Amino acid sequence: MIFIPLPFVVALLLVLLFLSVVQRNNEHPTNFAFLALIALAAMQSALIGLRFGYGVEWLRFLSPLIASVMAPVVYFGSLHLAKPRPYAKTLTVAPHGIPLVLVSLSMLAWPLALDVIIIGTFIAYAVLLLLLLRSGEDSLRLVALEGVGTVHRALVFAALVLLFSAAIDTLITFDIAFMDARHVPQLVSVGNVATLLFLSIAGAVASRGRAPEDHAPPPVRTQPEPEAPDDPVIMNKIEELMTKTRIYRDADLNLDRLARRLITPARQISGAINRTTGKNVSQYVNDFRISEACEQLRSGTKSVTEIMFDAGFQTKSNFNREFRRVTGMTPLEWRKAKGLQQEFEA
Repeated sequence: MIFIPLPFVVALLLVLLFLSVVQRNNEHPTNFAFLALIALAAMQSALIGLRFGYGVEWLRFLSPLIASVMAPVVYFGSLHLAKPRPYAKTLTVAPHGIPLVLVSLSMLAWPLALDVIIIGTFIAYAVLLLLLLRSGEDSLRLVALEGVGTVHRALVFAALVLLFSAAIDTLITFDIAFMDARHVPQLVSVGNVATLLFLSIAGAVASRGRAPEDHAPPPVRTQPEPEAPDDPVIMNKIEELMTKTRIYRDADLNLDRLARRLITPARQISGAINRTTGKNVSQYVNDFRISEACEQLRSGTKSVTEIMFDAGFQTKSNFNREFRRVTGMTPLEWRKAKGLQQEFEA
């Protein structure tokens, strides 16, 4: 019987995931960092299979190098969803090459420090990622508001996976030091391979988030940004934009695009909405979408799917979830509760 190690199976799944992400919706910009993450994870999984399944020991020199760049890649993929053009300056990118440099030097001069460097890298980038996401869904200002909740959860999950990976590597280090490495193959094959798979899935989900670029000029500030924004004025501008232009119908609408249309910094917009309504930007915009959906459901002339797209939603799961959040019912239940018994397409 041919022996196929679990890491090879996972590597194949990751290759298929990579191809799926590449082929998905060409209208949306590619998040190359998350593509690189999936490719690196597939490569790492294959290396683990070759080393622990077939005894190709020299590959142990490649695995730490790949591991040292995976956490920074996750962080850069997240920055691509939170801030415009995060890679523009070399000074911004250069510090994130430090883990790779330290790992390389450790392999040459101080191998005992290798595990500590990798564990510390994963913990540090998990913390950086959680800090980036600390403002909730509004942190992801370049993600289409319709799917920002899913992307935010995926990135939080990615941060937790990085911490899980650090825990697994700590257990491996402990096993090597005190238990003669009796459990290393199992910990690597199951723990690390599971980490690669989960991290790649989170990256694949998050890679769908960024909306197409809006080429309108950035907001212009003629005076310093005030410490306490004038919330009523900002809210009036937002509501006027929503009601007059129905910009919420744009399925790719995100916080950054909204800021450009209002010529108001994104932080002021999210702050005004949060303080005034107690909601995040996504929930606020989706309220307008659900209100329009209710109007169209009341007319009874369109199917639910048509209404969903007209209102600015792209997926039925998000539409149903937000409709239930706002009304406490599904679209069908709402229509029946209003005495409108017409049947409509799902």
